[in-house]
Amino acid sequence: MTPDFTPADRRAALDREARLRQLPETDRDAIRIAQHPQYARWFEQIVATGGCAHPIHLSGWTTTRDATTGEILHHYDTRNEPGERLLLRCGNRRATVCAPCSRLHAGDTFHLVRAGLLGGKNVPSTVRDRPRLFITLTAPSFGPVHRAADERCRPRRNAGDCEHGRSHGCGLVHSTGDPLVGQPLCPDCYEYVAHVLWHAHVGKLWDRFVIGVRRRLASSVGVAQSRFPEHARLSFARVAEYQQRAAVHIHAVVRLDGPAGPDDEPPIWGTAESLINAVRASAQRAMVHVPYSPAIGELALRWGVQLDARPLTVHADGETLHDDAVAAYVAKYVTKGASETGAGLDHKLTNSDDIEAAPVTAHVRTLMRTCWRLGGLPEYEPLRLRAWTHSLGYRGHILTKSRSYSTTYAALRAARAVHAHKGPDDVSTTQVEANWRYAGSGHTAGATLIAATVAEDLAQNQEIARATLAASLAMER
Repeated sequence: MTPDFTPADRRAALDREARLRQLPETDRDAIRIAQHPQYARWFEQIVATGGCAHPIHLSGWTTTRDATTGEILHHYDTRNEPGERLLLRCGNRRATVCAPCSRLHAGDTFHLVRAGLLGGKNVPSTVRDRPRLFITLTAPSFGPVHRAADERCRPRRNAGDCEHGRSHGCGLVHSTGDPLVGQPLCPDCYEYVAHVLWHAHVGKLWDRFVIGVRRRLASSVGVAQSRFPEHARLSFARVAEYQQRAAVHIHAVVRLDGPAGPDDEPPIWGTAESLINAVRASAQRAMVHVPYSPAIGELALRWGVQLDARPLTVHADGETLHDDAVAAYVAKYVTKGASETGAGLDHKLTNSDDIEAAPVTAHVRTLMRTCWRLGGLPEYEPLRLRAWTHSLGYRGHILTKSRSYSTTYAALRAARAVHAHKGPDDVSTTQVEANWRYAGSGHTAGATLIAATVAEDLAQNQEIARATLAASLAMER
């Protein structure tokens, strides 16, 4: 029997509703979710997604049967889930979009790069003894920009003015957060067209550079260039980073193997010194010619004069000097989007009006306008500049690697899925039937608050575990 609902109970309920109405909408939504009968299961899904900020909602079912007898071994249906939906990670690499998924992507990137340096993930540990370099290739100068430094920006005794009446020098001392840093001294003198077209051809320029390194290595020992693959193989993993002047530069790990790849020792003439010499020579000579345009003319694009090529060495006790730091650096940057670095946006633009509304600096806005304008010229149509206006014309992947460098993202994710698999061990004797459909994405306001708390707790637990492991290893040494 239902207990009597007394006037006191009624007053208490009304008072509770009144207090709830005074709370912000986010808090009211979070309380509503927490009071749901299936909250415990919903919370399990949030934890399983790592607190993903924009999870994918799926609706459907999966049935696993014994291939011989037809017996149902496992059946899953979202009709038993909260909201009749299953939540999956969005998988976005950008920290500004989804911090939990970006951390997972950064971890995969760390292991991908580290495996190519130290071995593991089906890569032999002998790769740590190969000639390996960490190189940085920069963009050329498209015009002087303000710099952050402990001394004056661009001191000039007799600076003079440009044809637009602006000084060639700057006597100010800019801090790192100064909005002038990265902005051109004279926007009218700055080569915006060359900047955008250079971005559009970075991938091709990198290909020319790699080909040049192989040719230099071959010619230095008298090997025919066409026969270089019979003696050695060049492997790499590279990441693109936007500088403060909104120009991309490239960090890359380069390794020299034998002709069979990671399992093969390089030739005796394949040393770190010879690799450095080949890198420097190729960086100076690599060039890409932009197709002629009646409006622009013809441009020859090169790398910038600043080049850094450092060998990755090994201590006598077998511990590497730079490898983990290099892998961590690449993993950290690969989660950043263009908007986070102040060099564009993380989403594509649909029309030129979006450029004027974009929350960017005047310098970046001018680059976007230039990109959109050049994208309307028929001779530049293959570059698809308007589609890549949000990234200032750069249309390459943030991280790119050669096939033989190390493992792949797909292999890492497959291994993680196998590790988390709870179904039958011998999948070769089973048949799976499934029917799934997309049912939405994202969170409500209250769910966003709860998911963010879960993500923060998981991140703190990982930091504590990492620190504990490091302290344990230090004590063992």
